[in-house]
Amino acid sequence: MTSPSEHPFAEFVRILGKGKRGARDLTREEARQAMGMLLDGQTEDTQLGAFLMLLRHKEESAAELAGFTEAVRQRLQAPAIAVDLDWPSYAGKKRHLPWHLLAARCLAANGVRILIHGAGAHTAGRLYTEQLLEPLGIARCADWAQVGLALDRDKLAFIPLGAWMPVLQRMIDLRNVLGLRSPIHSLARILNPLGARCGLQSIFHPGYQAVHRAASSLLGDTAIVIKGEGGEVEVNPDNALQLNGTRAGQDWDEDWPALSAQRHVKPASLEPAHLLAVWRGAPDAYGELAVQATMALALRGLGLDRAAAFERAGQYWAQRDRSA
Repeated sequence: MTSPSEHPFAEFVRILGKGKRGARDLTREEARQAMGMLLDGQTEDTQLGAFLMLLRHKEESAAELAGFTEAVRQRLQAPAIAVDLDWPSYAGKKRHLPWHLLAARCLAANGVRILIHGAGAHTAGRLYTEQLLEPLGIARCADWAQVGLALDRDKLAFIPLGAWMPVLQRMIDLRNVLGLRSPIHSLARILNPLGARCGLQSIFHPGYQAVHRAASSLLGDTAIVIKGEGGEVEVNPDNALQLNGTRAGQDWDEDWPALSAQRHVKPASLEPAHLLAVWRGAPDAYGELAVQATMALALRGLGLDRAAAFERAGQYWAQRDRSA
């Protein structure tokens, strides 16, 4: 009678789960190999759940996120499509409307090519980007060919994660099975699948900003990481903002003061129709500040300094086609 052989993926589970003294982070190469096996379907479901939750408990390192990203990028089958901004949208909104969508729309109307990607409504009680695409006139694309056409036509496109990396979508969908978000929520924000000039990243918990920036720096990407409103790439004008950026391997930091002397009252409910009403001229002090500050953030990522970014964002907003 022979003993059963150990599954090749067991090594990576053991590295993470060997107890307080024996466990350690994965190296970048180990992370790349482990994610490659997950993406290629070479693991058991029990291993996937254990791996994700051990990472969640430990908290992922920059080297791990960089290795995971490299494994995903090696398996992408995307054509060369010019993109200025990679705009991940995975959190959904709960306290405020998604003003970042008006910011993206206004930037696109001024020639900035933006790819938004997200993972659907995976948490109850939140308003997600995918629910607002049609009323806001943002193309929902099923593949990279449609993305290219939409960017050429509108300068703005959305593609769901499941359309280009369904294995990662399945991992995110485990959130309601496992009871916790997994590191895939962090990974999705870093992927920048089309190699945009700048990746905008938002985290919900402040401690993750440095890890995200370090992962993007290891990858040689240009990126800005913020603690965005509700976890989305959106500036809350009532709060001071810290920007953690990286460009060509050089890290930089910048602090922006709050734009409002007093905090605005949170809306009693989120009414998506109000977004279009504000676009067409209805007043909303919080929303208009959020839109312009978020545009300024994006323009800062594309190379403008803070003052120039805010000036141009204000011009774009004032000159928008309100009939659109």
